Amino acid sequence: MFNISGGEFIVLLLLAVLIFGPDQLPKMAQQAGRLLRQLRMMANSASADIKEGLGPEFKDFDVQDLNPKRFVQKHFWEDGEDEVERRPAARLNGKRPPFDDEAT
Repeated sequence: MFNISGGEFIVLLLLAVLIFGPDQLPKMAQQAGRLLRQLRMMANSASADIKEGLGPEFKDFDVQDLNPKRFVQKHFWEDGEDEVERRPAARLNGKRPPFDDEAT
C-alpha cells in the first residue's frame, strides 16, 4: 500500500493520533474513506463519459492507454517482442560483462 513499510505505517498512525487525538481519529478515517470512494466514483464516471463520447469506433479503448509509459509499452514493445531474436550476451575474456544487454 503506497510502498509504506510497517514501521513507517506505525509512525504515521502515531502522528495521526497526536495531531487529531484519539477521539477524532475514527471520524477522520471515515471522512478519508468517503473521500476516496467519491474520487473513485468520479474517475469511473469520467472514464465512462470519455468512452461514450468517443463512440462505437473506440469500444476497445482503455483510458490507461493515455498514460505515456503504457502507450510506449503497448505500441513499441508488446507487438514486436516476438520478432526480436534473443542473443546471448557478449563475452569478454570468457566473463560476462558487468551490465545487462537488455537494459542497454
